[in-house]
Formats: sequence, C-alpha cells, structure tokens
Amino acid sequence: MLSLRDPVHGFLTADPLEAALINTRPLQRLRFVHQLGLSFLVFPGAEHSRFSHVLGAMHLAGRVYDALASRSEGLLPTDPRCRERRLVRLAALVHDIGHAPFSHTAEDLFEGGIDHEEMTRRLLFVDEVREVFARHGDGLAPEDVAALLAQGTEAPRESRTGRLLFQILSGELDVDKMDYLLRDSLFCGVRYGSYDLDRLLLTMIPVEDPETGELGVGVETGGLHALEALVMARYYMFTQVYFNVTGKALELHLNEWLEEQRWRWPGDPEAFLRHDDVTMLSALRASDSLHARGVVQREHYPLAFETGEHLDADERASFQALIPELKARFGTARVLVSHSSKDSHKLGRTRVWVRGWDGRLTPMEEASHFLRHLGRIDSFRVYTPAEITDTVEAAIRELWPG
Repeated sequence: MLSLRDPVHGFLTADPLEAALINTRPLQRLRFVHQLGLSFLVFPGAEHSRFSHVLGAMHLAGRVYDALASRSEGLLPTDPRCRERRLVRLAALVHDIGHAPFSHTAEDLFEGGIDHEEMTRRLLFVDEVREVFARHGDGLAPEDVAALLAQGTEAPRESRTGRLLFQILSGELDVDKMDYLLRDSLFCGVRYGSYDLDRLLLTMIPVEDPETGELGVGVETGGLHALEALVMARYYMFTQVYFNVTGKALELHLNEWLEEQRWRWPGDPEAFLRHDDVTMLSALRASDSLHARGVVQREHYPLAFETGEHLDADERASFQALIPELKARFGTARVLVSHSSKDSHKLGRTRVWVRGWDGRLTPMEEASHFLRHLGRIDSFRVYTPAEITDTVEAAIRELWPG
C-alpha cells in the first residue's frame, strides 16, 4: 500500500495496482498540467495540478462507493476489495490523463477531431499501462476501465450497476465536482468552494430515476442543505474563479496564439505524452507574438465592456449578432470576445433526486426553494488594446440596447 498526504483529504492510500499506475508516464505527466489552466497567473496559489486532483477523485470514489453500497440493499457489494469498488477507484484515477496542456483552455485542438476522453482511452492501452495491469490487475484489465468510462457515451451499457458506477465518476453528484470545488477553493485562497462533504456522503443514496428507470446518485432529504451548499459553491466558483475577468483574457490570448501557430495536440499517445504546461510555456516564451506576450508577460488586452451576468435568450442573441460588426469595424485581431455560460444547478445530463421522509422522489430544483430561483450564468466580455477600449465601449453602448 502507498500512503500519500493530501491537503484536502488528509492521508490517501493506494493499493499495489493503483500505486503502480500512479508511477506510469500518463499519470506522472499530470504533475505538469495545472488544474486550472492559466489561473495560476491570476491566483498566486493556484499551482495545483491535475495529478493531485485525480488522487483526490480516486479517494472520494472509494468513499462515495462505500456510502452507496451501504444503502443499496445488496445491489452493490460492500467488500472493500470487491471488483466494483476497485474499478470505480481506478477509473477516477485515470479519468483526466487525456487532458491537453492548460486543461480545458484549448482541448478542442486535437488532431482528427478527438477529445480528451478519447485520448484517455488511448493512453489506457499503451504498453506501459498494459504491463502494470498484467502484473497487478488481479482480474482487472485496461478494457474494464475503458468500458466503465464509456458508459457515458452511446456505447451499450453493460448493466444497471455499471451505469450507477459511472454516475459516481461523471454524473449529477460525481467525485470530479466534489473534489475540484474543495481543491480549487483551497489553492486559490477563496472560500467559495466549501460545502459539507461529510454530511453529503452520509445522505447519498442510489435512486432509480422515475422518468428513465436508470440508477443514479441522489440524496435523502436530510442532505438537501448540503446539496444546496455544493451547488452554491459551484455557482460562486464559476462566477469568481473559473470565469475570472483576467483569467478569461489570458485564455483568449492563448487560443489566439495557438491558432496563429496552427497548433494541434497529437492523436498518437506517445507523441501526446511529450506535451504539458512546461513545454507550452517554453514555446510561448520563445515566441515574439503579441498574444504570447499577453500570456507570459501578462500584457493582455484590458476589458472594454462586459454584459450582465444573467442574460436572457434575446439579450444573448442580440449581443452575439453585434460581434461581427465590432470585429469588422475595429479589426478581428483587436477585438477578443469571451462568452461564459453555465447552469451551475444542473450538475449533469439528468436530474438529481431527493428522497423525502415518505420515500417520494422530488427533483432537486423542486425540493429546494432556493435552487428554484438560481439562474443560468450567461455573459460576454470584450477585450481590446488599451488605446481603443473607450471607443469600443462607446460603440457597444450605442449599438446594443441591452
């Protein structure tokens, strides 16, 4: 067993298979991929990596599994060494290995139009990882982990239990969100991401969605306020950290530079493993591009205009229609536009159900008076060179009735 000290969860343990996987190149590469992309240039403490996040997600996958198994009436085995528990922890450990440098900032630039989930699948089958499973798998193989991760696609679902295990990884109340909120809040030095993790775990239950019949993760009514706190933590982390005004400016410059360079992340796993934040920052430093300087020297365009935080559909459409005119008038390269949108109370593709004292299931947004009134984040920001910010702002105010 391997023991690791984590600033969020305390001591984490890894069995021989998990420990051996942690030492492979796909996992070790995540040490050099910032969890929050370029946010470390905004929040000085945000130096944490995807590596620490996946360790935390693995740990929480075990805790969530144990909570659900204890209340599953035999649906899930409770043995700590059972196949299901081992499998969900392994999938949580590797779920981010396919992330490109700077995480979500530029992950739509893979060769062949693949995404980071497909790269994760490809990395599971490199020789180094296969050999680890052959030595320590004890009945588990890369194919098993890949099959569980594929439960979120249109691929055939092996069983109702498999779908429930996938919900632990990527669902309405998944370990990805549960870890990153606490971790990002801690390292950014903010308090927005805090919620009562222990109370939430104590009240999590497996539920059958009355609309689809699928098994998912819900909560008992006693955990409703803990659930509300998680949703609010997510809302404030998006508004205050993930959609930070300076962070968005840096992302825009990075994407402009990547387009200038016609950069694409390799589709070949071996070539992909050679790319991380360190290699990309080295390339940015060596570039004389205005956009590269915007990132590494923080000479980014200042904010010229921002809309309100909760645009309705008509306001959003009218502002989007204005963007081509602004670019035509002031120059495409001199008008950078960020569109930030998120339904922070919609945690996944399906609903979160709350089980009342009488056993009746109610959708989260109906059970919570508070969440009923939480709106979608939807806003635009326009960044331009300093010498034209006032002119651009005046033009927007003239052209946009919003």
